[in-house]
Amino acid sequence: MTFLYRLSRLIDGFSMVTGKAIAWLAIAMVLVQFAVVMMRYVYGISFIWMQESITYMHALLFMVGAGYTLLMDGHVRVDVFYREAGQRKQARIDLLGAIFFLIPFSILIIDVSWGYVVNSWAVHEGSKETSGIQAIFLLKSVIPLFAVLLILQALSIIARSLLVLSGRGDLFETHKEQAP
Repeated sequence: MTFLYRLSRLIDGFSMVTGKAIAWLAIAMVLVQFAVVMMRYVYGISFIWMQESITYMHALLFMVGAGYTLLMDGHVRVDVFYREAGQRKQARIDLLGAIFFLIPFSILIIDVSWGYVVNSWAVHEGSKETSGIQAIFLLKSVIPLFAVLLILQALSIIARSLLVLSGRGDLFETHKEQAP
């Protein structure tokens, strides 16, 4: 049981650090967007690479931050049954959801996107614009990374759910104020 607890805390800590680090992109994205608008409408100039960088930051923010959002229970949940359920029933729902939906969905994303990413890397795909960011292959690599981060967080959910179902959910309650 201590293995499951340590595994969950390790993954949660990784997701927390990743999420808090990537959250800074939101500020950068707003600042760059503001600069693009000001330059275009006040000075009449624009740079395609700046406009494309907003798309890159947006993709990174949401895809790399998905594991953190899952950790913080920030994803949309249809909680008709979940909200009123007790801790053990919630743990069963989380366990089954991670095993039968989240992990298979994430594996499907990796499987479907793999050829897409490999082909992009093979030609070092870049922007269609000559002055754009010539790193679309890096941006496309975030797709399988997104799925891997979700799988990691799913493993944490499974570990946490198993601990709750085995009667050791108290391990997480005592450390709740010290969120990873």
